[in-house]
Amino acid sequence: MADGAADVAEERELTVGLPGPDGTPLHRKLSSELRAQILGRALAPGAHVPTEAELQERYGVSRSVVRQALAALEQEGLVERRRGRGTTVRERGEVHRLVQRVPGLSTQVEDGGVHVGTRVLELCTEPASEATSVLGSGQVLRMRRLRSAGGEPLAAIETWLPEEFCDLTADELTDASLHATIRRRFGTRIVAGKRQVRAVGADTETAELLQVPVGAPVLLLEGTSTDETARPVEVFRTWHRADRVVFDINVIREPDAAGLADTFTGLRAQTAPADPPGGGSAGLRARLDALGREMLDLARQLEREEAR
Repeated sequence: MADGAADVAEERELTVGLPGPDGTPLHRKLSSELRAQILGRALAPGAHVPTEAELQERYGVSRSVVRQALAALEQEGLVERRRGRGTTVRERGEVHRLVQRVPGLSTQVEDGGVHVGTRVLELCTEPASEATSVLGSGQVLRMRRLRSAGGEPLAAIETWLPEEFCDLTADELTDASLHATIRRRFGTRIVAGKRQVRAVGADTETAELLQVPVGAPVLLLEGTSTDETARPVEVFRTWHRADRVVFDINVIREPDAAGLADTFTGLRAQTAPADPPGGGSAGLRARLDALGREMLDLARQLEREEAR
């Protein structure tokens, strides 16, 4: 029996603990397993992937299975295979996004010195749906865009705006920040909003746009943005490549009543010096005392609400 035929027969006979439905070729199961380890950073950038012999022994597969799996990962750009050095996880430039900031991906990434390109895929008006009725107009502007950096796609975006923005054009949204364009064209400044993040599997269309396998994990950020009058002016959904985009979150400890009391005591000591002759600072002291009492009352109310 030829070597190739023997490998195929061996692959069919083996039963291994690899992911994937029954009937999935073993090389695809192995590539899925290694891909998950790379994306989950169990195999970090720059790390050596186990040798072909080690993978054969660990998963009970043939050498041809291992080589096909590694070839697929190399084609995806996840690993590098070099003679004499073995296979290593490819160093991939990550871009970071603070999810609690109002400015979008393009603004934040370009602030970090990386140029982001934006391509408009679709721009049209449509009747408002249940999801977009919050915008308060019967017709809404729907747009689909693709953001890329370094020649690779980063995020696919679907956005809806109120009808008043319907004369926006694809040309002025290409390689541009939507929020900056809205502010320049209409004087509308987006200042706040609500965001939600969840991990989802890429469907066929998203996978094609982001150049990832169908079912690959992507980070979905969705929400509503409001202007200075608290009026909703944007509904959006953005699918980010999980292997290229990292969500950063700054956290702080919420002050309790005791902490606010200490803060106020220090503030009072710094800003309320001893009364000069004539009691000129008495009014300032009274205002500071009143402010301190109000801050403590608010802190105690917050603690009661959180205890419910």
